[in-house]
Amino acid sequence: MLTGTELMNELVDELNELKLSTMAATLDDLYHRPGFLEMDRLTMIAELIAPQFQEKVNTTLKNRLTAAHLKGSPEELTDCVDSDKREYLPTGITEMLSSLDFIERGYNLCILGESDAGKSYLAKAIGIKACNRYNVGYFHSEELLESMVALKEQDYDKYARKMKKYLKWELIILDDFLLHTITDEREIKILFELLEKRNEQRKSTIVCSQRDPASWKAMILNDEVSANSIMKRVTKHYTIKILSLIHISEPTRP
Repeated sequence: MLTGTELMNELVDELNELKLSTMAATLDDLYHRPGFLEMDRLTMIAELIAPQFQEKVNTTLKNRLTAAHLKGSPEELTDCVDSDKREYLPTGITEMLSSLDFIERGYNLCILGESDAGKSYLAKAIGIKACNRYNVGYFHSEELLESMVALKEQDYDKYARKMKKYLKWELIILDDFLLHTITDEREIKILFELLEKRNEQRKSTIVCSQRDPASWKAMILNDEVSANSIMKRVTKHYTIKILSLIHISEPTRP
């Protein structure tokens, strides 16, 4: 039976063979520390596992951020609080949403505000933090709908597979929602399908829009029925209004 250094070397080799290279390096490091043999067993196991586990967490987060088309760190959400630059209404809503409990419940979030108010920043900050626990997708609404219409026309099977993937993700962010009027009935149908099925499956959707929901019917082929159906699903749970407090002063007259 192997003992001492020979046994340690074999264990390191076996861990590397199992593709646990970080654990192998940690074990080798622990073995060469003074007092290794006197270490408490649970402490030794914890120190052995922790770096490998953290590497797994970091890799998963990196992969999810890449798939979601997001960049940044989860800490960015802490910047989304009332300040001299902007105000989030209702008061305290960003702190409440930071728990991500709304994703667990399958609730939707509608973020409203003028251009450059910080809608995209807030949505992305939530998405980045959510990537620690969930699969997330970030899209510009027009680009998503146009690409899905084209795919549906070219290859319905591929369209169905992509839609199925979008319905599995725990959170989808639709930025620049209704930035321009939707004149293609095919886009309306796809948008409704996406929102309706995600709502049925209790999957969260975040929508960012410059326009008040009351004006949406004029942006959707002037189709009040479709607009109301979409509005009810998007605004069903939470709505945030971001007020920009930065104003450009008029020059003083001489």
